[in-house]
Amino acid sequence: MNDILDTGIKNAKNVDRYIFGPGSLNEISSLVKRRIQTPDDYCLFFIDQYFEGNNKIEEQIQLDCEKNIIFIETSDEPTTKYVDELCEKVRDFSNKLPAVIIGMGGGITLDVAKAVANLLTNEGFAADYQGWDLVKNPSVYKIGIPTLSGTGAEATRTCVLTNKENGLKLGMNSDFTVFDQIILDPNLTKSVPRNQYFFTGMDAYIHSFEALRGSYRNPVGDAFSRISIKYAKDVFQSDEMQSEKNRSKLMVASYMGGAAIATTYVGLVHPFSAGLSVVFGLHHCVSNCMTMRAMEEFYPDEYNDFWNMVEIQKIKVPRLHGDILKTDPNDQTYEQLFNSTIIHEKPLTNALGSDFRKILTPEKVHEMFKMI
Repeated sequence: MNDILDTGIKNAKNVDRYIFGPGSLNEISSLVKRRIQTPDDYCLFFIDQYFEGNNKIEEQIQLDCEKNIIFIETSDEPTTKYVDELCEKVRDFSNKLPAVIIGMGGGITLDVAKAVANLLTNEGFAADYQGWDLVKNPSVYKIGIPTLSGTGAEATRTCVLTNKENGLKLGMNSDFTVFDQIILDPNLTKSVPRNQYFFTGMDAYIHSFEALRGSYRNPVGDAFSRISIKYAKDVFQSDEMQSEKNRSKLMVASYMGGAAIATTYVGLVHPFSAGLSVVFGLHHCVSNCMTMRAMEEFYPDEYNDFWNMVEIQKIKVPRLHGDILKTDPNDQTYEQLFNSTIIHEKPLTNALGSDFRKILTPEKVHEMFKMI
């Protein structure tokens, strides 16, 4: 077992308030009303494009104040450029800051809402704040409403963005990024397609075991991780992973996993997954699952459990070679994958120690990507 190292996180920040339970989306009106102080106050909704034209959802978010709705593109991972463009769009609405920002959707939409809330109160561009504790001013008050379970974006102190100019996929890691309020309504995950439900839910399992198997540990975070892993395995080792009971359980696993990772770092899976996202534009949760093909050497027990759950749920995990690419990547592509992976020093140190570069040589990384 690795020595337990100090995470450097001395004063962990969690979501201030949460509401849990089927039908809890109906509380949104009263929550927003508390933030409205003057007649010209307005709220801003970022909603996953999946719900565009969904009259049932729009009926549930009827509010007694002006609201602007922006449907978020989720076909690609969010970029720093996209967030900058959204900020300009919001500033065109009014010279006044929104009284509240609501993010409703999966991890992409929640991360976009957090990023925009930060940028509206801090000068500069999204790329300026990719890193740890670079955000200096409190953000706009924000509410998160996840419609997918697994990423933990509703609980984390980060919002992950890809900077295509420098190939960096990294979050705005800051206490100011944490949602002020979240609504956890399992009814919102009823219509999630089966494969997406699995891939996204596995993010909670993966980043929780990465935290537990790492060197930077926190006893409270460990407890959160253990609960998240137990609940995720309960769900994905069951016959009906999308039953009402399991949808509620996975929503708790997602929140707990997000709270866990706020106290430490991920491990080896996420940097490799980030490489796939940066170079090929693959969605984070699918990339995580694809990356598990190369993880038997480093996480043997979790590797076996993961592929057992894949078999139980009859999920097809795409292959990089064959499903995504029809020909093998060339040397230049492998170099891009290496650079986009090795740049994640804190997670790799957490997983392998400060000498991680001696283990993850270009040749070793290339070999691992060939397994994916």
